[in-house]
Amino acid sequence: MANPTTPGPIRRVGILGAGTMGAGIAAQVANAGVPVVLLDRVPSGAVNRNALAEGAVDRLRKADPAAFMHDAAARLIEPGNLDDDLGKLADCDWIIEAVVERADVKRDLYRRLEGVRRSGTAISSNTSTIALKRLTEDMGEAFRRDFMITHFFNPPRYMRLLEIVSGPDTAAGTLAAVAEFADVALGKSIVRCADSPGFIANRLGIYWLQSALVEAIDQGLTVEEVDAVIGPPMGIPKTGVFGLMDLVGIDLGPQVNASMRAVLPKSDAFHEVDRDVPLIGRMIEQGLTGRKGMGGFYRLDRSQAERRKLVIDLATGAYRPAQKPVLPEINAAGRDLRVLLSAPGRIGTYAFRVLAQTIAYAATLIPEAAGSIADIDTAMRLGYNWRWGPFELADRLGSGWLVEQLAARDFSVPKLLADAAGARFYWVEGGRRQYLGTDGGYHDIERAAGVLLLEDIKLAADPVLRNASAALWDIGDGVACFEFTSKSNALDQHSIELLGQSIEVVGTRFKALVIYNEASNFSLGFNLGLALFAANIAAWGEIEKSIAAGQGAYKALKYAPFPVVAAPAGMALGGGCEIVLHADAVQAHAETYLGLVECGVGLIPGWGGCGEMLARWRADPTLPRGPMPAVAKVFETVSTADVSKSARQAMERKFLRPSDGISMNRDRLLADAKQRALSMVDGYAPPRPPEFVLPGRSGQAGLASAAQSFHRRGLATRHDLVVAGALAEVLCGGDADIIDTLSEQRLLDLERSAFMRLARTEPTLTRIEHTLETGRPLRN
Repeated sequence: MANPTTPGPIRRVGILGAGTMGAGIAAQVANAGVPVVLLDRVPSGAVNRNALAEGAVDRLRKADPAAFMHDAAARLIEPGNLDDDLGKLADCDWIIEAVVERADVKRDLYRRLEGVRRSGTAISSNTSTIALKRLTEDMGEAFRRDFMITHFFNPPRYMRLLEIVSGPDTAAGTLAAVAEFADVALGKSIVRCADSPGFIANRLGIYWLQSALVEAIDQGLTVEEVDAVIGPPMGIPKTGVFGLMDLVGIDLGPQVNASMRAVLPKSDAFHEVDRDVPLIGRMIEQGLTGRKGMGGFYRLDRSQAERRKLVIDLATGAYRPAQKPVLPEINAAGRDLRVLLSAPGRIGTYAFRVLAQTIAYAATLIPEAAGSIADIDTAMRLGYNWRWGPFELADRLGSGWLVEQLAARDFSVPKLLADAAGARFYWVEGGRRQYLGTDGGYHDIERAAGVLLLEDIKLAADPVLRNASAALWDIGDGVACFEFTSKSNALDQHSIELLGQSIEVVGTRFKALVIYNEASNFSLGFNLGLALFAANIAAWGEIEKSIAAGQGAYKALKYAPFPVVAAPAGMALGGGCEIVLHADAVQAHAETYLGLVECGVGLIPGWGGCGEMLARWRADPTLPRGPMPAVAKVFETVSTADVSKSARQAMERKFLRPSDGISMNRDRLLADAKQRALSMVDGYAPPRPPEFVLPGRSGQAGLASAAQSFHRRGLATRHDLVVAGALAEVLCGGDADIIDTLSEQRLLDLERSAFMRLARTEPTLTRIEHTLETGRPLRN
């Protein structure tokens, strides 16, 4: 008989507390396909005793950005209350507490749990400020053995970081079971933290934000200047400092600071930047708490005919129109951060004081909060969306330069920085990336089992093929990986040329091909900038040649004598979506956003997307028989430039097939895709070319009538009708009679012809130009 305390797989999760974090965690567990019991207190005098939990689920359904990856996930959450339904936790394998940040309230709830939970059931708190040792005071040994802290970041669906804190009594098996589930099923990157205040990301993040705020006031910078300096130049999102404070809620700042003030020793550098900022107090009193309130440091003025962005004046507290700051220091620095931090005047002084002090503070957190510099860098990249962690930034500055400048400006230099002066914090040795340890030696960065990253492969090998826009890599076991490398992974003649060459090479030297990259987005499609340039010089033949080349390369990929697996993540739009459609199988990251969006810029899919989507909808057994139902479905999806909001939603729209796979953890995507490709090698045969029976002119008339109705209601412009007509012509087979059978090549010819007609129209060119300039579609 198995030991009843031995943790098994996590098949059911209980969550206590249906606030923002508890509900968000419940949604992500449901996204993983795992049932959830969501419990909250019974409101005083409530008729519906489950009102709080049920209300939380309703809010999750309406959340923007979406909390659920697909509508069916919401049905996996069972709402209840803490008075009547604690017994439902007996069947749960992991219970997550996410109630108010008060240790006494949490411990009272833990004592109630002891009467209902199974021995060995994992229990964790989502606390971000309370130490584990406080939470387990006076709790029994059995409870301490099953207990840990699991600190999710908001919103739980999109933020990859999960900080885990274990106690001296936490059972290793229970800890491993939770970590594996969070990694594989929930898609989290796990960082182990010490039981110290704020753990890692918030400990450093709170210091960074507070330092940036008080230094901005001291140096006399504007909100816009701060967010320009503490933003992209440092690899920090465009929200910068004040945009981030608006996002998380300005009222949280004083609360969090007070918590840190109470628990950090007097020697901690946090106290040097922790001071009262009267402006923050006034803003909170006025309800200016950020996006959730009446505004924050930024606010939209809706009183004018055209909305405009307002920004608060840090000196007066009054709003004024936002202005784009003129900062020659940033332009002069380029990619050299030292130039920015060394610039004379208030901008350079501000940049140095915030960044250098943040790096120095990070160096004091080892080993108190983190086991290594790699853990701190990972926490800040994933918890705050920094491109580089503090020690990676130190490498960009040079550790020797940083230590020298800190000392010259009378800042204290932590021992870790002083010891590292002149050395790199990260190094590559023997094809392995290593980090500098506190012992002065370098240590390999270890990957979890089942994780394969292209960035690691690149450290130890050269590409098999490469040009300006793509590369082919050997990822082992007879599998090759084709990677886009251009800006935004836009597809151009170089991408298409190397794809053709890669098909030949893979056919002779490898067993299978995976199409994958580790950029933010898989591909934003055809390079519209090049297309617009060609159109402006009337190089129509070059444009048509590009369309024909893409069609040829994609069909060669589809009918290659080896299995092809596409592994998209992020946005895969237009031509990027079409290459996914041509793969034998897809292993997609859960956060993949697929769509044929060409109609939004006045074009139609030109690289075979129309035929691939028709074939998929035609195979749907739930559609009525006949040529028109599939055509109507594809027309609706493509004409509206519909983009799926997750990989699961992409299945509903037929961008993915039911047989395709989904990886929740992006770090596991390449390994999962490689394994999928290898599983297809034995007995592989290319697909048979499809044939189409399409409705011809009568179908086009029906679709045109539908488009006209949208136009009459003001939902479609005149040029939308032109684009819709071209799309309908392709989907309906042009002049085909309903008794005719059309080949795949005939459909490609219709696609190319319609694409070229639209490319020559002035409204389409205007749409392309507007999209390139603004990043937004134009309705003309």
